Amino acid sequence: MITGVPASAGVAVGPLHIHVIGDTLYEERSNLDAAEELRRLDDAVVAVDTRLTELEESTRTRAGDDAAEIFGVHKLFLADPSFSDPIRSLIEQGRTAESAVFEGSEALASEFEDIGDDYFSQRAVDIRDIGGQLIRTLAGVGGSDLGTLSTPVVIAADDLTPSDTATIPDGMVLAFVTAVGSATSHTAILARAMGVPAVVGIGDLGFEEGTTVIVDGAAGSVIPDPNEDQIAEAILRGENAKAIADEALASAAEPAVTLDGHGVEVVANIGTAADARRAVEFGAEGVGLLRTEFLFLDQPALPDELEQMAEYAEIFSHFPNQPVVVRTLDVGGDKHLPSIDLEEELNPFLGKRGIRLTFAEDSLFRDQVRAILRAGAGRAVQIMFPMVGSVDEVRRARARVDELTAELDSEWTPRATDIEIGVMIEVPSAAVMADVLVDHVDFFSIGTNDLTQYTLAVDRTNPAVAHMADALHPAVLRLIRAVVEPAHVAGKWVGVCGELAGDPVAAPILVGLGVDELSMSAPSIPLVKQAIRAISRSAVRDLAMRALDLDGPAEVRELLSTR
Repeated sequence: MITGVPASAGVAVGPLHIHVIGDTLYEERSNLDAAEELRRLDDAVVAVDTRLTELEESTRTRAGDDAAEIFGVHKLFLADPSFSDPIRSLIEQGRTAESAVFEGSEALASEFEDIGDDYFSQRAVDIRDIGGQLIRTLAGVGGSDLGTLSTPVVIAADDLTPSDTATIPDGMVLAFVTAVGSATSHTAILARAMGVPAVVGIGDLGFEEGTTVIVDGAAGSVIPDPNEDQIAEAILRGENAKAIADEALASAAEPAVTLDGHGVEVVANIGTAADARRAVEFGAEGVGLLRTEFLFLDQPALPDELEQMAEYAEIFSHFPNQPVVVRTLDVGGDKHLPSIDLEEELNPFLGKRGIRLTFAEDSLFRDQVRAILRAGAGRAVQIMFPMVGSVDEVRRARARVDELTAELDSEWTPRATDIEIGVMIEVPSAAVMADVLVDHVDFFSIGTNDLTQYTLAVDRTNPAVAHMADALHPAVLRLIRAVVEPAHVAGKWVGVCGELAGDPVAAPILVGLGVDELSMSAPSIPLVKQAIRAISRSAVRDLAMRALDLDGPAEVRELLSTR
């Protein structure tokens, strides 16, 4: 058995197709006419832009807005002068359009890659994908071999470009396996959106074309050449999982209430108004995490107050009577903004990120908070601050919100009057100090992704150690309990908005620890609601207490599998 990073849950059995991303060959030519080469480039840009629009729309239909957004970002890059100007300059220096695109796109991709974090690594994938499409268009070369698949296969590759993945005919991919990548890579995003199992970051593939494999996306495992018993068991697990998923989707709009009558709020993590519409379709009871950085990413300039207000107001409109928790800008670490000059840091996850960056960029903070308050006029709004590690940071942030509220009132500007302030619990110091922090907030939301990596000292974006970042580690569970207990004593609610919240296997533990709200990607909502309806709160309290005393996450998962 080969293990990697779990990227998309599900079980699949089938033959491997090895997809090789080769360099596009093109002829070098002499006696070039620069004007003619620039014209060829312009024609190719138009053709690729048209194709990206088609991919965006077809992907939206097949896999939803999250996946389609990848191609919207590609269109932005294609039109960005920072991508096109160096290419045009090379052509003016006497290069062919093809070689200029290759050299220019590779140089820019390498710059992003050298920064050394996951977000920029994905931007490098984007740029190479766009460059490859331009070169193939210029050279008159056809598309990927994946677009001609006629038999369902497990696709294995060093990596997969979004444009290649989006051309796979419906029903022709059973699972994805890649040598590189993380749970936030494009392959993972597309696989989850398509409902296809995926394991990424397994290292050297070492497979032969046509080899039968079992892919378990939840376990992050690949079994080559399985025996008949293993195949039969995997097929049965896959069929059972699909039946359960279909049943859960049918009842997604129903509330999540345990067998003994305890309700748990199940809400969505979203980034855009399109995400909000999709969340409603999957039964979200509100928004537990609005990632506002999606308004800022890949934009050459910061959106102003009015632009932000319009976007927030549209999102609010999809949840007129339900909570929408708006997290203030959370960048740094593995998320960066081209519109803000962030100096290179040796340890970016421990540096100027989240609320620390917000304090350093007060005009940005001012515009965002004013936009949230104005968009929320006539309704309740929940504002949440990320990466909080101390009481002083909460006091400072709340004081700034009070100042901006007074500022709007002095202008006679309509604003939200029912305002709740919360913080993300991502830093162990915040979890340990929750009994003190609780006096300064209205709610807590636990970001288990960062809380896990900081608690266990594991970089979750590093495939070499990502498998160690298991949020079901008893150390992380103990910190969750340390947050819930003082919050409930003070009459405050606690949510979880990390990946753990969207894992149906983890639902009994989180409910047993007393978590009030679970926030997740929209497609996870039906299964989590179904898992909650199947448990008794009194029983899972005992289960959670037992989990806290176990040695490690493997033992916790064993406990959950045998309960």
